Amino acid sequence: MDFKLANGIERNFYKQDFTPVNELLKRIRHGLVTGEQIDISDLDFEGIWDYDQYLSMTYISLFQSGIAPIRFGNRKKNLMMTINRNIEMLRKNKFFDKFDVANPDKCRILLEYVIERQPVLLEQLQQERFDKYRFEIGINGLELKHKKDKISYYYMPTDATINSHMGLQAALRLAVNRTPIRLLSDKIPVRMQIFRTCGEYEIFKLRSRAFVTYKDECVPLYRGNILYDDFSYDTVLYQFLKSSDWLIENMLEDGRFMYYYDCSQDNNKDHEHPNRKPDNLYYNDLRHCGGAITLIRAYTQTGDRKYLDAAKRAIDFTTSISKEHTYHKKKAMYVHYNNKGKLGGTGLALIMMMQYRIASGDRSYDKYIKGYARHIMSRMTKEGELMGYYIHPMYNDGKPLIRLTDQERRETFSFYYPGEALLGLALFANHFLKPFKTSKKSRKKQEEPDEEDKQLVDEVRAMAKIALDWIVNERPKFYKELFTALPSDAWLMQAIEEWAEDEEFRKQDWLNFVYTDAKAMMERCYQKNDNPYIDYEGGYYYNYGDHFYPDGARSEGLIAAYYLAKKQGETELAAQILDTAKKAAKSQFQLFNDEKSGFSHRNPEKSAHGIRFKATRQWVRVDSVQHVDCFFIRLYWAENPVGSGTL
Repeated sequence: MDFKLANGIERNFYKQDFTPVNELLKRIRHGLVTGEQIDISDLDFEGIWDYDQYLSMTYISLFQSGIAPIRFGNRKKNLMMTINRNIEMLRKNKFFDKFDVANPDKCRILLEYVIERQPVLLEQLQQERFDKYRFEIGINGLELKHKKDKISYYYMPTDATINSHMGLQAALRLAVNRTPIRLLSDKIPVRMQIFRTCGEYEIFKLRSRAFVTYKDECVPLYRGNILYDDFSYDTVLYQFLKSSDWLIENMLEDGRFMYYYDCSQDNNKDHEHPNRKPDNLYYNDLRHCGGAITLIRAYTQTGDRKYLDAAKRAIDFTTSISKEHTYHKKKAMYVHYNNKGKLGGTGLALIMMMQYRIASGDRSYDKYIKGYARHIMSRMTKEGELMGYYIHPMYNDGKPLIRLTDQERRETFSFYYPGEALLGLALFANHFLKPFKTSKKSRKKQEEPDEEDKQLVDEVRAMAKIALDWIVNERPKFYKELFTALPSDAWLMQAIEEWAEDEEFRKQDWLNFVYTDAKAMMERCYQKNDNPYIDYEGGYYYNYGDHFYPDGARSEGLIAAYYLAKKQGETELAAQILDTAKKAAKSQFQLFNDEKSGFSHRNPEKSAHGIRFKATRQWVRVDSVQHVDCFFIRLYWAENPVGSGTL
């Protein structure tokens, strides 16, 4: 398959002037409002739409906030007959009067038509290889045609985005649900078994083109979304600031963030905790800290105190769930939430508070900062391993885990927690004793750090060296089977970058850990023409052929590697990493809820500017925003330095 040629053709399609389609959509709106037959014989769709009465199944759908969408599709002798039939049938829909069709600001019109139709057998469809039988969610649709009565039932490619689907099975379930098989059973597994065994349906794999109205515009869609096919630092900054604002706009009164939002359903039901009641939704203390870290970065970029004030509210929530214990006769503190005391929870709280302290000069949280640092040290074994949990309800009757068996260590192992803890300690060691910035007006006298603080910093530095040696050199031996080809320890990459600000921590094997992981990420990053989908470039994969991962979390580690390489004089490597980071950012642009792309959301005003997990999934979580945002702003700072740039 010549991906370069195919992708070039696809990219050129989106560079066209779509004025004829925009005019068509305006006439469709007029027809829907008046009921009049519309004339489109004067419109020239050359290069956009080569209508074929045997192929071009055409749907028109209506979307409006708070209302379930309606649609109708058909294909007649010519395009004008097809469009007018769709208009006629939509007007007959019993829910049509609920739509304010005359108002383009409220009612959005989606036009979608089939451009390719390939017969396939069910057993041929797959999602692992780039061949003619691959079903790519959001790009491909399905037609199920009854062999006897010749009636077809359609799952159009945009159905993936509209219904928040991520794979072939979800597409098949909805397609089957649109056939008469749905009348035979209320149970989805039974319906699917009937479909697989009845032999009554032909299957066709489809591709389509789709356009949606936005106010007075016509928006061409790719994978049910607007297409970002170019990298832009302006886009990076715009999405960062808008999604940071989204976090503030959706904060709760107690300083927590709106943890989870399903744009397709306009609710907060978490897919990982679907049975939680609305008054007792799941929340996560680590991701909470990530939200505050994002706002601190937004303050660093803009100087706007709304971000800092909101971050402080979030910090105050974390202080309310912090507990004390004693370490070497000194006060230690840890974050305790959901009946667990996680190393990562305390590590991220330390990162959050240190970044806030550096950005604001506010030292009011110092007792927590020092307490968290002591607690993290208390969780290190003499060999240097940092234990993942201090409290876990499934171990030791929920009491502190002072000693763990090898089996318990494996069961409570986390790739992420030690890196989070070490980054928190690095920020503490590098910045806690530094004088903070004050304005000339305040001329506030700063107290010299006391001996106890100096001693604590020295203690942190000493234990960090042991911990870094263990995690870089020994962890891969102890937990070899848990490592994957695509690295995932971005927090540790950031921690080593921060520790390397101190020349005593520039051990080559520690630096090489960051560079090696960065190179592995770059090797498992789709390039412009090594895949058939033009939004794949910059997405990660475990195995070539995987659906792409537009992953902000890993990219945080990648941009940390860039800064480390640049500071250490690895100029060529830094340039390579930065180039890949830009591609990764372009891939992640697709996750942003632009006002233009939220046409199918139940509450577009609420969903606008959130950042989703996946390209077609409509789920937003506080960390899906945080990871992309924190990667974006550090990428932006690579060419547009602001503030310290090291947070």
